Amino acid sequence: MRRSSVGQYEDFVASALYCPRCKCAMPVRSRLLLVLPDGELHEYLCQACASSLGTKTVRNKQQTRIYLP
Repeated sequence: MRRSSVGQYEDFVASALYCPRCKCAMPVRSRLLLVLPDGELHEYLCQACASSLGTKTVRNKQQTRIYLP
């Protein structure tokens, strides 16, 4: 049985990341920082101390159209 690797790992969501302040891997929560024309920028925060542990850009599959009056 052959598995297709195309699209298999399209989107990762972190559940735990290393926190330098806590000195171990900690659960994280994602916070929306910016809505960009091509996607969204999210920040990963430590659930224990709220330190920023990284960012992730989620790209839109469709092109966003902006209509001006």
